Amino acid sequence: MESTQWRRAAKVPAGSSEGVVVTKTPRKGLGSENAELAAEPAQARRFSRARKARSAATLEDYTEMIADLIAVNGEARTTDIARRLGVAHPTASKTIARLKREGLVTARPYRGIFLTEAGAAMAKSAGQRHRLVVELLVAVGAPREAAEADAEGIEHYVSAATLRAFEAFLRNAGNRQPG
Repeated sequence: MESTQWRRAAKVPAGSSEGVVVTKTPRKGLGSENAELAAEPAQARRFSRARKARSAATLEDYTEMIADLIAVNGEARTTDIARRLGVAHPTASKTIARLKREGLVTARPYRGIFLTEAGAAMAKSAGQRHRLVVELLVAVGAPREAAEADAEGIEHYVSAATLRAFEAFLRNAGNRQPG
């Protein structure tokens, strides 16, 4: 059986675990010699944020799709949403019911689905994040098709700070001289 040595990598004020990095050094065999873990509160916040993003991702995808369908067809129908998102009709119906409960859409039987103000704001925000992530991925050399596919996942998990960094990078990338 392999033993593992744990040690604190940083000193912090008494009673505080903020910013503490715990280093795990396997004595032999598996893993990196200097694997690091963030302090528990920081790591817990990161995982919590990722879980919330996963939960919001579906709502964002649906509101974005509804906005696109309304822009092109004048309405969004459950059948069209299901086909475009690659889900079964009952799955789309269940998610649309959730969108209604969350106050993001309105719908009447045998009529289209329409975004509320909150739904339109969510769709706009998701669309802007999507376009920014695609632009960044293309700027760093990803083929457009791959960038579009990858952006579908990345757009939901990227923080506001990282989005600002993406924007700054893209602004500065246009100002750089080949070198």
